[in-house]
Amino acid sequence: MSGPLAPGSMIGILGTGQLGRMLALAAAPLGLRCATFGPEAEAPAHDVCAFHVCAPWEDLDAVRAFGARCDIVTLEFENVPVAVLDALAGVVPLRPGVRSLALTQDRLVEKRFVAELGLSPAPFVEVNSLADMQAGIAQLGLPAILKTRRLGYDGRGQVLLRSGDDAAAAWDAVGGAACVLEGFVGFTAETSVVLARGADGSVAAYDCPQNTHAQGILRRSTVPGPLSPDQTSQAVAAASAIAAALDHVGVLAVEFFLGTDGRLVVNEIAPRVHNSGHWTIEGAVTSQFEQHIRAVAGWPLGSTALTGAGAVMDNLIGDEAGQWLQLAAEPGAHLHLYGKSQARTGRKMGHVTRVSAPRP
Repeated sequence: MSGPLAPGSMIGILGTGQLGRMLALAAAPLGLRCATFGPEAEAPAHDVCAFHVCAPWEDLDAVRAFGARCDIVTLEFENVPVAVLDALAGVVPLRPGVRSLALTQDRLVEKRFVAELGLSPAPFVEVNSLADMQAGIAQLGLPAILKTRRLGYDGRGQVLLRSGDDAAAAWDAVGGAACVLEGFVGFTAETSVVLARGADGSVAAYDCPQNTHAQGILRRSTVPGPLSPDQTSQAVAAASAIAAALDHVGVLAVEFFLGTDGRLVVNEIAPRVHNSGHWTIEGAVTSQFEQHIRAVAGWPLGSTALTGAGAVMDNLIGDEAGQWLQLAAEPGAHLHLYGKSQARTGRKMGHVTRVSAPRP
């Protein structure tokens, strides 16, 4: 790219889910158009994009043809095969780049990267066999969490071990996949930094929310969050160092545990817009989705200031989306439904955000 994308330009999005949907909705007021690529015939982002290409990730000719129709390509989830990104090289600029995805697709590589930056991941051991896991249990103690190195999200690919008797069952549960055994971290709260990094290295970070999970799925994000001003500075500095080391362009999220000793422990990195930043659509001057579009398009980053005294975002999971009529009638409730045709247990169907009025 020789300069910022002009209005009317086409931004390609790899992935077709709700994050792609909200990216496209944020791009439209800026005069930028979006298109999506993915294997799904029906998907949330299709409803709001200029066009979509339905093809398997393995169809690299279709990938290249898609890229040729776009002015830049970005992504809405981190498990896009690296071969797809390689196929786009030389066809269209890609933001963020291959390094952000290749690193965050593998939990072991990610944790080693975090440690090499001088930050604190949860204690971990590489696991490639039941014997490895048993040795890891002896080293880290219990409870511990066995996580597949790839493709885990929203609690999938994770097994909690509370006793040594769980080891064989846990290994069977992950199908013998390459894993990481993660030591338990005592914590008082979960939080995250959602920030955007521009191509010029500029960074804009949002307030750190308190994140509440159930069964591995984010239920609620609340701002102001649990961190002191000093802890907030540490968290933003850590996330900024990660983004800089990756030369990441776009939005990136880093999840943290706030340890019982006040220490910040890095849990996971997401090289994309993030569920814990959904509150920013109404709760911040510039949403994380608009911010990502601005960053990848080479535009100036927007303000991350709060629009009120705070905000609470609740995910609507499974049949909770059936409450749409009551939520639509609730004063001050901002309802977002993702257009998914079927509600399933554990499936994110939408979210609702409530913004507190500014203090007088």
